[in-house]
Amino acid sequence: MVSLNALWLPILVSAVGVFLVSNIFHMAIPAWHRPDYGKLDNEKAFLDAIASTKSGQYIAPHVNWGKLSPEERDAMMARPMAFALVRNPAKFSFPKTLGLYFLYLLVISFVIGYVAGVVLAPATPFALVFRVVGTIGILAYAFGTVSDAIWYGKPWSVVAKFVIDGVIYGLVTGAIFGWLWPH
Repeated sequence: MVSLNALWLPILVSAVGVFLVSNIFHMAIPAWHRPDYGKLDNEKAFLDAIASTKSGQYIAPHVNWGKLSPEERDAMMARPMAFALVRNPAKFSFPKTLGLYFLYLLVISFVIGYVAGVVLAPATPFALVFRVVGTIGILAYAFGTVSDAIWYGKPWSVVAKFVIDGVIYGLVTGAIFGWLWPH
């Protein structure tokens, strides 16, 4: 067993590593994630329609499907359905968001470090640390968005890219922990 005190450096460096790789994927390689979002044909009308909507998460139509008659259900299912996240007003702060994202990555690295510290001993060889921590990292980063495709219809092509991102983040985490594992 390895104490968390002995893992502060791999926890910090792996969070920084994933932060950098993630920012490269999302900002420096525009062809990777920018096409994940389409443009509405009637964007202005849509934005006008939600102009008075407060920030939150919405579904339309908002109905109790179990209480609809078969005819009403068929009519609803013939029309579009939408899941929307609304930020109103559209104020966005990159420094605040990047700070919160880095904090999130630190929490994930901390939990990964905790699990690795419980199951691995000091002086564990790089390959074993990489395999164990990389697997934990892949589980932490890669599969959270799959349920969005299953439940909400997020395109599988978008989910596949996020899974690929998560696998790479897990491998980066595994490599950093393996490199900095206490001897």
